[in-house]
Amino acid sequence: MPKDLVEIKSILDDKLGEEIVVTVQMGRKKKKERRGVLRETYRSVFVVDLDQDENAFDRVSYSYRDVLTNSIRLEFVK
Repeated sequence: MPKDLVEIKSILDDKLGEEIVVTVQMGRKKKKERRGVLRETYRSVFVVDLDQDENAFDRVSYSYRDVLTNSIRLEFVK
């Protein structure tokens, strides 16, 4: 697990264009899984273009802090 925001951004910069699964913690025992492609990284957020077959909207963004605090989990599809 990366220890700071700069390291998380650096890892994601190297994975641009790759397929990703984002698991979002929505509550005590609720989780939501979203699939898409890592499209862009910015100073404090990254953008995922979502699979249209599974989602009602096109894109979603998350902050690097979400990854650091384990609010979301990222998994790259090989």
